[in-house]
Amino acid sequence: METTSRAVEQAPAAEGGPQVPSARLRTVDGYLEAPFPWYGLDEAFTGPRWLMQVGTAADGAVEHGSIGHGDEPSVRHETAGEDRGKFAVVVTVAANPVRRSPDGTGLLEATSVSSAAWLAGVGLLSFTWPGQMDHSLRDDWLDQQTETAWVLADDLAGPDWSTLSLPVDGAPTPFHYRESEFGWVLAGSTGAGVHLGAYGRGMSAYGLGFSVVKDIAEYAG
Repeated sequence: METTSRAVEQAPAAEGGPQVPSARLRTVDGYLEAPFPWYGLDEAFTGPRWLMQVGTAADGAVEHGSIGHGDEPSVRHETAGEDRGKFAVVVTVAANPVRRSPDGTGLLEATSVSSAAWLAGVGLLSFTWPGQMDHSLRDDWLDQQTETAWVLADDLAGPDWSTLSLPVDGAPTPFHYRESEFGWVLAGSTGAGVHLGAYGRGMSAYGLGFSVVKDIAEYAG
């Protein structure tokens, strides 16, 4: 999976903000092209839900995507101590094995729980960088924090992670979980052929549950 390497494809940031993982398809059409089910928070969450972005592999196949819940986060014009809202984002990652690239010249990496943890960690960073930081320092800060997110995702058995059991389609499911000054990140697997990552701020992860999105088109409103 391309997005599990440090050579993550980047998209330009908005209004001088940090770069975030590339999103080639932002409409519901991209979600509808996925050959796997999408996950979001279960029916216990009654707040706003909104589509974010999907990512594709080198062969153009949709590999992962994110769905937001709560207040849409923003990094624009923030100051120290400002309330940035309460949100949780669920990242669905197709559970793909190692496979050949479309041109037959190489291999595409397998996806794993670490893939979901990496995407969730970088996703959290994209909305939590210090708004009061000098522009000349932001790129260095983001590079350092992104490297840290990669290292943490690659060591889910390490001391920075704890285990949290949350319901997935009603069944208790173990997740790797960690907190930081920026928010929380978790990652695990489902029995539906996908890995799940999630990140948030202002909403406790301990009361969350996940379920298959029955009609992704409803999120496009």
